[in-house]
Amino acid sequence: MTPPDHPSAPLRAFARLKRMERRHVAAVLRTETVGGALLIVFAILGLLWANSPWRHSYDTVKDTVVGPHLWHLDLSLASWSADFLLAFFFLVAGIELKHELQAGELSNARAAVLPVVSALCGMVVPIAVYLVVSAGHADAGDGWAVPTATDIAFALAVLAVVGQNLPSALRAFLLTLAVVDDLGAIIIIAIAYTAKIDVVALAIAAVLIAAFYVVQRMRIASLWLNVPLGLAIWIAVHASGIHATVAGVAIGLMLRGRVHDDAYTDGAQDDAPQAEEPQSPAEKVQWLLQPFSAGFCVPVFAIMSAGVYIGGDTLGKLVSDRIPLAIAAGLFIGKSVGVFGGAYLTARFTRAELSDELRWRDIAAVSALTGVGFTVSLLISELAFTDNLALLNLAKAGVLFGSLVSALVAVVLLRRRDRFYDQLCTAEESEDAELMLGRE
Repeated sequence: MTPPDHPSAPLRAFARLKRMERRHVAAVLRTETVGGALLIVFAILGLLWANSPWRHSYDTVKDTVVGPHLWHLDLSLASWSADFLLAFFFLVAGIELKHELQAGELSNARAAVLPVVSALCGMVVPIAVYLVVSAGHADAGDGWAVPTATDIAFALAVLAVVGQNLPSALRAFLLTLAVVDDLGAIIIIAIAYTAKIDVVALAIAAVLIAAFYVVQRMRIASLWLNVPLGLAIWIAVHASGIHATVAGVAIGLMLRGRVHDDAYTDGAQDDAPQAEEPQSPAEKVQWLLQPFSAGFCVPVFAIMSAGVYIGGDTLGKLVSDRIPLAIAAGLFIGKSVGVFGGAYLTARFTRAELSDELRWRDIAAVSALTGVGFTVSLLISELAFTDNLALLNLAKAGVLFGSLVSALVAVVLLRRRDRFYDQLCTAEESEDAELMLGRE
């Protein structure tokens, strides 16, 4: 038999990659720029597909039902992408939140005040903007939470590409703010968009989550136990009526985040980084799932959710109907004003201070970037307007429009700040650096 790597061996499409190639692909998918780029590409593909001559096939694929009726698992492919695949996205977000609480900005109450208040204001102000702009619309009430979320993957990708010379403290500020923002979004989804709760299923979910916590505390690392238990948690949460992505956050928070002397070995860590310091279970799970989340889960959700049909009178209603206008205004105006205003008022009236590395113009630039509310905003749109397809289409158009405007304005502002820090770095050993800072 000819070895697969022999020159005369036949080429096989989609053949299993070698270990080194798998590691390289996984490492690429962990980078913020690649994850953000995939999100954009697949969102554009979904948009083009939904507006192509084959748009009926797009609806057919989205509406194809797969799964058993047992436990309400007979879901459309679009629902599987939103309920199941995004659970992995929120699982990674839950791990990031746990890290921030244990070792990041949120572990220090004084340092956490400013980004936490900014995040909260960045959720409250968009709601106010949405309610003001949409006032009087008969169906406006359900969409109030759509402009509250920031797309962390896209925002960090833009910051990584545009702001190579920006202070690292700015990325830390954005990451902490986005983590709190994600937590707020999942709380809103769990409370505001849960119409009916199955008490029995919810009780089962609570017991399973408690069991998962005990397993983690006992340092039982077997995949044969943890994976089925995590899947059972997802099924129970889904059956309870609460959106299934909540299960992802719960599992992420329950994973053990502390490093102990004993090794966490489960026989599936071939691709984990070889580091001198041991990793916690949460870090290793994040290391394994990040490529899957960024390279598959979020892109599939993007292509399933971004397919907004812009034919007919959709473009006209985008600027005339108050629902998409309210969503776009909430993202572009509400998020930037809320985040910047929250940070400024916190620094002005409390003992919290802005990092010495940052300037208020930096916060203003990154505040505009928080208006990119792609992934979670589209998810909330589907929950808010699930019974009104025409309004759902307009809501998604508002999300795309508001996110696009926010991204473009943020890129312009961040590029200006990046050039400033580039010049400052060049002049840091001369008197010009002090003059530049003085003009700030």
